[in-house]
Amino acid sequence: SSSAMRVRHSRGFASASRASRGFYEAFETSRSFLHPAKGGARPRMAAQGRRSRRNRARSSETMADAHVPDASIRTLVVAGSANADVYCEVMRLPLPGETVDARGYATRPGGKGANQAAAAGKLGSTTCFLGCMGRDANAKMVLEALEDCDVDVSQVMHVDEPTGTAIILLQPNGENSIIIVGGANRNWRNVDESVQDTIRKAGALLLQREIPEQVNVVLAKIAKEANVPVYLDAGGVEEPISEELLSCLEVISPNETELARLTGLPTQTEEEVQRAAAKLLETGISQVLVKLGASGSMLFSSEGQIRQAAVQAPMVVDTTGAGDCFTAAYALSILEGKDKKSALAFAATAASLCIRKKGAMPSLPTRQETEDEIARIYQA
Repeated sequence: SSSAMRVRHSRGFASASRASRGFYEAFETSRSFLHPAKGGARPRMAAQGRRSRRNRARSSETMADAHVPDASIRTLVVAGSANADVYCEVMRLPLPGETVDARGYATRPGGKGANQAAAAGKLGSTTCFLGCMGRDANAKMVLEALEDCDVDVSQVMHVDEPTGTAIILLQPNGENSIIIVGGANRNWRNVDESVQDTIRKAGALLLQREIPEQVNVVLAKIAKEANVPVYLDAGGVEEPISEELLSCLEVISPNETELARLTGLPTQTEEEVQRAAAKLLETGISQVLVKLGASGSMLFSSEGQIRQAAVQAPMVVDTTGAGDCFTAAYALSILEGKDKKSALAFAATAASLCIRKKGAMPSLPTRQETEDEIARIYQA
């Protein structure tokens, strides 16, 4: 079967970012996902060697700079999409029927799920990625990139579909337009006992909306039953979030356009954002974290609201993945025991560093880089 294709246009995290377009069609929910493994082979790769850890062990300089995760803090499990991001650098977008020259071309690892897992790993969290990829060269590229970020990929499934692909038209000001081909991301087959056990032992579960909704529902229910907090980045499909999924969430993180779509309320002003967030809180969600692009972010909870300004970047190179970096950084900060205000500052700083380099995953900052920038900004 052919993969679904969607187009979205993004001004990214540091400019006036607005709508994140839908990626995939609604998923057929009649399929059963819970199939505990009983001796049969599961369609995922064997446990991956930690090549990045061995490489780091060879470099005393890298080891000296590396952040060592606190063994007492449980794993952040990220379940979601993995893509090969194909970048084309263009001066402007082509008009209908027009051909434009690309100044450059590159293929890099990406996908909202993989980006968030990589961000958490580079920022020092013990991280496990759950995803579905093909058996192709792009899968190998994404897996190796995740391993280089110290992400556990031993639970990744493999199917006979191409690994997801994103074609990104990147303009000189950092704005991008993206065409998504879902591929293997839309072909999750099951959630076996090993995956369920991984979620039950997690410190938190981070989801997005680039994989089938019913998969998210199954994973979120497993987490909720084990008292594991569930975070949902609202980026992805445009369809309403099911009541089943909403009832499992501890934190939901939309941008203002996604917030408007989820609530049916306007979100053009700060007051309108507040009213829309209050409507989501009425569903029982504990925290609503709204990403506002160049205007920063706002966190709403029963304790009130916190306003976080965007951390200005000296130059915006590529905004792809900055929102993913922000969400992951906030989740891991809370998992580490930071208060909400400190977690927001950490997330905003990490996202600002992300937009200063090309590529969603290659641009992700390390823990040391983020802490050094925080020290420069807040302790100057």
